[in-house]
Amino acid sequence: MKLTFATFTLATLVSSAALAQAVPSASFPTRPITLVIGSSPGSTTDGLARAMGLEFTKETGQPVIIDNRAGAFGGIAAQAVARAAPDGYTLFITTNTTQAANPHLVKKLPYDPIKDFAPIGRLVQGHMLMVVNPAVKAQTVGEFIALAKKEPGKINFGSGSSSARVATELFQHMSGIRLNYVPYKANPLAVMDLVAGQTDVMIVDMTTSLPQVKAGKLRALGVSSPKRSPLVPNVPTIAESGLPGYEANHWNALYAPAATPPAVVRRLNELMRRAMAAEPLRQFAEQNGMEVAVTSPEELGRFQLAELERWGRIIKDAGIQPE
Repeated sequence: MKLTFATFTLATLVSSAALAQAVPSASFPTRPITLVIGSSPGSTTDGLARAMGLEFTKETGQPVIIDNRAGAFGGIAAQAVARAAPDGYTLFITTNTTQAANPHLVKKLPYDPIKDFAPIGRLVQGHMLMVVNPAVKAQTVGEFIALAKKEPGKINFGSGSSSARVATELFQHMSGIRLNYVPYKANPLAVMDLVAGQTDVMIVDMTTSLPQVKAGKLRALGVSSPKRSPLVPNVPTIAESGLPGYEANHWNALYAPAATPPAVVRRLNELMRRAMAAEPLRQFAEQNGMEVAVTSPEELGRFQLAELERWGRIIKDAGIQPE
């Protein structure tokens, strides 16, 4: 049989593709990796990405670039990663906002949270803090509810993520109050306006809220977890403060574009596990009211499907209409 250039080229491409699926092991990565995040500097995800990037660099010797693309509740970043080359060099550190809540909040989502991504692994999970500007005349959750019932629609809450928004909408629904929603590109921006008195209340991650509480610029009323946080042991849970059953959480996970070779995904999961076991990342999680919750790619895939369903129920129960 005569081997033509065309058949040789095809055979070469097929064998190269098979090799790409089977090999990158310890040789990957051989150039810089970009971690895309859908929030601004100062957020939980940003801090997590930067700490992880340092560990990746220690392990591989390759630089890690942090690409902040805040806006559309992470949708801008999600769309960018969904369209990136599936080679393992563009990754997405994100939250339940883009992967579980947005599909129920946005009518025309510019990405598919399941089909457009290859799960690599979950990283951390945590709860939030209910904080108010000191000018708000409420020292407890109960006093805040009473104040809001007296002034329906006059108290403003800010949010720069679906987690923060849904947590507050759920609080409204369960307490029977009506607040005015003010959207932001990212939670750090919303917290800055809360400190400045442009808004009145937020239920938001501890990374952005707790430093302001410690500095006396915000007042903490409650935590969104089932039990009190060791970071603020004197702050009661929202559930024990008059809303039994209330809980709101958030999580972060690592994804690659869909069609990323399984061997690359496995290598990235290995690097991710080593990074999350390192002292800097364990300390970051503890200091920000989170716990390390590392999974395999398959476990993250199953977890995300369950979270899609759960966030859909929460959003429906809270009466939030997709926009």
